[in-house]
Amino acid sequence: MNSKKKFMFKEYNSTHGVIMVITDIEIIGKKFEDEKLQLDFSKKFYQGEEKTEQEIIERLKKGYIINLNGKNSINIGLKLNIISKEKIVTVNKISHAQAYLG
Repeated sequence: MNSKKKFMFKEYNSTHGVIMVITDIEIIGKKFEDEKLQLDFSKKFYQGEEKTEQEIIERLKKGYIINLNGKNSINIGLKLNIISKEKIVTVNKISHAQAYLG
């Protein structure tokens, strides 16, 4: 585990549980698109607090829906087995996946 990496982390409360958004810091504020899909990390939805990998792992226990954005965030989901490689969508070399832990 690399504790030096930082991620942007945001929580939203919904009627079903906590929605968590985890995004690699270096893609915050950027937009990626290909011929079919778009990932727009400039939106407020992705803005939050900087967290380390360990801090995120501790918070994930409370999550209902997890939104993972970027290679390092995706790696957290893969390590914890909350997503599988088949669930990863790539847009212009940027990875995205969602996990439902309900």
